[in-house]
Amino acid sequence: MSSFVMTAEEREAFLSEVHIGVLAVEREGRAPLAVPVWYDYEPGGELLIWMDGGSVKDKAIKKAGRLSLVAQSETLPYKYVTAEGPVVANDAPPSREQALKIAHRYLPGEEGTKYVDGALSDNSVLVRVRPEKWLSNDQGKA
Repeated sequence: MSSFVMTAEEREAFLSEVHIGVLAVEREGRAPLAVPVWYDYEPGGELLIWMDGGSVKDKAIKKAGRLSLVAQSETLPYKYVTAEGPVVANDAPPSREQALKIAHRYLPGEEGTKYVDGALSDNSVLVRVRPEKWLSNDQGKA
């Protein structure tokens, strides 16, 4: 029987592709928070997520100190990667360059720039996560 598990190189390459991520973080007395997010990742690096400081996501992440993020393909062959790890930093806004890099993954050219111009503020937070544990599945390996 063949394994559907991706190699380290395959899962990091997949996570670096453009996918809407689903962030999951524990919450006291409630089900885990699971919400879609835009993110950035380069193989071997940190997972970067830009959000508003003081948001439900931000508060839960600060309390938990760790999170999971899943990225998936919704077309055949189905694939997913989950990266879990500790938060390395979440106490400062992204630089304009970091915000543009994230936005331009999801919005083309001027549209991404306009998004950053309207959304980046002193209240923004760049969450940096060091992936330590991984889950993956590639149905194309069947």
